[in-house]
Amino acid sequence: MARTTGSHSDITGPRVRSAALTLFARHGFAAVSMRQIAKEVGVQAGALYNYTPDKQSLLFDLMQTHMRDLMEARADQPASGSAMERLEAFTRFHIRFHSARPDEVFIAYMELRNLTPGNFAVIEGLRRQYEDTLEGILQDGQAEGSFAVPDTKIATLAVIAMLTGVNTWFREGGRLSLDQVEQVYWDMVRKTVAA
Repeated sequence: MARTTGSHSDITGPRVRSAALTLFARHGFAAVSMRQIAKEVGVQAGALYNYTPDKQSLLFDLMQTHMRDLMEARADQPASGSAMERLEAFTRFHIRFHSARPDEVFIAYMELRNLTPGNFAVIEGLRRQYEDTLEGILQDGQAEGSFAVPDTKIATLAVIAMLTGVNTWFREGGRLSLDQVEQVYWDMVRKTVAA
């Protein structure tokens, strides 16, 4: 299939993903058509298929990219120190990383139901890897005697849900700065797990 005259895959491909991200976050995956994405990008609907096989592939690509970016950024964080120090670093990292990506976070949580079973399994596996990082910190804290949680898996999911919730209400220029919010959340996480 020939590429549209004047289009460039290194420019149009990212524009397709960016338009899909914005539209999926604003209207929901099911409500967005390929025609709407094409209109947002400024290409004919048929031209989208030069950049993606279908809408499901676009959704999967957005989610997988988000999870891989998250895992890569997390891998760049220091992994030493006490469990308490590592938990604080995880807390602050999670809030910072996600607050800069509200559309990606919204899609990553709200559109899981729209993934095919195979795509869901891949994304769920990546999410589990990320959760395992936090659960490992909590298990280490239990072993050190600095944490007291009845179930590290439930505590992991609860902490991640609490931290991710910042995206639903935080806005720059609001009553609290991101630094202040980060500190409040760290205090809550610490008190939640402390022995």
